[in-house]
Amino acid sequence: MQGLSKLRIWFGDNPIQSTEGRVLDKSTYKASGVDIQAGYEVVRRIRKHTESTHRPEVLADIGSFGSFFALDNSKYREPVLVAGTDGVGTKLKVAFMMDKHDTIGIDVVAYCVNDIICQGAEPLFFLDYLAVGKTHPEKVERIVAGVAEGCRQAGCALVGGETAEMPGFYPEDEYDLAGFAVGVVEKSRCITGQGAEAGDVLVGLASSGLQSSGFSLVRKIFFHDHDYKVSDHFDDLGRSLGEELLEPTLVYVRPILHLINHLDILGIANISGGGIPENVPRSMPANLNAVIHKGSWPVHPIFDILRKAGQVDEEEMYDTFNMGIGMVVTVKPGLADETVQTLSQLGFKAYTIGELVPGEGKVVFS
Repeated sequence: MQGLSKLRIWFGDNPIQSTEGRVLDKSTYKASGVDIQAGYEVVRRIRKHTESTHRPEVLADIGSFGSFFALDNSKYREPVLVAGTDGVGTKLKVAFMMDKHDTIGIDVVAYCVNDIICQGAEPLFFLDYLAVGKTHPEKVERIVAGVAEGCRQAGCALVGGETAEMPGFYPEDEYDLAGFAVGVVEKSRCITGQGAEAGDVLVGLASSGLQSSGFSLVRKIFFHDHDYKVSDHFDDLGRSLGEELLEPTLVYVRPILHLINHLDILGIANISGGGIPENVPRSMPANLNAVIHKGSWPVHPIFDILRKAGQVDEEEMYDTFNMGIGMVVTVKPGLADETVQTLSQLGFKAYTIGELVPGEGKVVFS
């Protein structure tokens, strides 16, 4: 409290002065680092992006205190809402390094909707949370445009969100991005994985590369241990390191919903943080093991580059990264080939990668 007793505060139109004669600026929110007018411009800029994602069930535009979404009660007898939330993580640091912000929004949508479709839920709507050190309307628009693109790919509506300007908490050119998705599934059609049995087959959908998991290790290896630049070109990748690292996460909603509507899908696992060993057991009974056959799918070159550059052992690689598999679905043996063919027709590469056997609820690699 020392020093406060020296100040004499004048209000009204008089300047604020100290007893030492120093004139202090009038306090405003903008002077503290928060520009409300920039926030209003953001709302004007992003309106067209949010409107491009709307479904018929959306009842209000952005700007309301809450978002309205009406369930179609003709489609469901016992609708169950399924919700998921996630963030982009430290992949954002690569976006800052590249000064490229138009695809990172796809990642945040993908990580939310790819979770809820594992229960068989159709994503309905999405809200984003963006916290910035300083509001740059053009940059915020690029970020939200990416979120809107992810929502279009998922078929869900971007119904609202929050952009928080937090000077002193985030550096001016940095931000954090998270999201929240809500979907719906008929209660009788919820997918829990508990109906799977020994002998059932695991089909893996290819990932786009690293997607958005393991980036703390990725950044340590490339930018701390080896001092690579995002502009460095890698022949094995056919592009720069930064371009590879910012490749968006695939949104698997369309192919997974198609499979659910046409085939008997017993379990679904989103291969995100923790890789195959952590996520596949979440989609099967605890009295089974998942036997995964290494070499049954092509592994993207970025994983081998990472392994060699960081001298990462194989177990650590599989525990941290998706290793080329973004989703795993469980089907009866007689449906495995049809599942792979159907996914191929939808433009998604897929492979038979393993099967379920009696066990203790874990993954075993062979």
